[in-house]
Amino acid sequence: MSYRKCVTSTAHGYDLATKDLEPPFAIVDLDAFDANADDLRRRAAGKPIRVVSKSVRCRELLDRVLARPGFAGLMCYSLAEAVWHVEEGTTDDIVVAYPTADHEALRLLAANDRARAAISVMVDSPEHLDLIDAALGHGHPRIRVCLELDASWRPVPGVHVGTRRSPVFTARQAVAFAQEIVARPGFSLVGMMAYEGQIAGLGDAAGSALHNRVIGWMHRHSAAELVRRRGTVVRAVRAIAELEFVNGGGTGSIETTGAEDVITEVAAGSGLLAPTLFDGYSRFHPSPAALFALPVVRRPSRTVATLFSGGYIASGPVGPSRVPSPYFPKGLRLLGFEGAGEVQTPVTGDAVRDLRLGDRVWLRHAKAGELAERFAEFHLLRGGQRDRAVPTYRGEGRNFG
Repeated sequence: MSYRKCVTSTAHGYDLATKDLEPPFAIVDLDAFDANADDLRRRAAGKPIRVVSKSVRCRELLDRVLARPGFAGLMCYSLAEAVWHVEEGTTDDIVVAYPTADHEALRLLAANDRARAAISVMVDSPEHLDLIDAALGHGHPRIRVCLELDASWRPVPGVHVGTRRSPVFTARQAVAFAQEIVARPGFSLVGMMAYEGQIAGLGDAAGSALHNRVIGWMHRHSAAELVRRRGTVVRAVRAIAELEFVNGGGTGSIETTGAEDVITEVAAGSGLLAPTLFDGYSRFHPSPAALFALPVVRRPSRTVATLFSGGYIASGPVGPSRVPSPYFPKGLRLLGFEGAGEVQTPVTGDAVRDLRLGDRVWLRHAKAGELAERFAEFHLLRGGQRDRAVPTYRGEGRNFG
């Protein structure tokens, strides 16, 4: 029986397992979490998966997935976060996915031998090297750096499809920067990364038939261009520095990225918790693992029930795709005029007629890790039973921006 058909993944099962808890609260279903991890490993087809911490933000869950075969190392979103994980003993292999301007975190890195050996800092311009030199002073200990290649698709001049990240797009640009890194005292070029957000983060089964065909066409052509360009760039940089790793991909592009010869590892995180933004892919169908429960506190009419709190809006372009979605009971939806609010969230739909004050409505967040910024702990469920509560980053008093 697949996880999706388990009887515990129902409103009644979740209500029963958490009957002693007062909402609002958040849960992570470990059966779904583990099943999603297995599916990510299957899709990676032998390439190790570096776990993206921003999509989890809970040390207990990061430890859990890193203990599974096929997963190795963290991809953190903040240098301060990376240093913290080293100090806590989470892993000795961390790539910081975004450049840092945090002088204090750089000084902590430079002063910690274990952290310097474990952490690779992202750079994409000489100015990043200048900033590190300014923070640490000349003669600073050697800092491991990772060169980021822009993986966006530019089919014609002036058209940019993808995230706005590195200014390094061509082999010529990458080689020039790599040469500057290896010639600069205090730096070691140990890796490369290229994140194709236009494939990894944009579903090809999330809209109308025409929309899906357009996105699928873009995926194919963008991936084909990137295979050629990334391969050329990586081989050129390898002639300058002995790279330990070449990272690419995300939950939505593991298959295509992992198939590239030059890629040594793929990155994924959102697929573990399966937020709503990852419902719209044709190649994989993860099981929702993270949910939150809100109580019914008003019945303003026969067709509307109002929940307490709930305005957990996801980052990214403002629109319907960034709001939380009612999940259990089935047949509920948000009101277009009011949406999910700071202190109340009204819902409507066929299931409203059976809701009473104090009943729970279960919702899913649009993005994975951002739910952890709303709750100090996740209540872990296993086999339909409540296991224990574990702190999120917020619960440990950590906020990395």
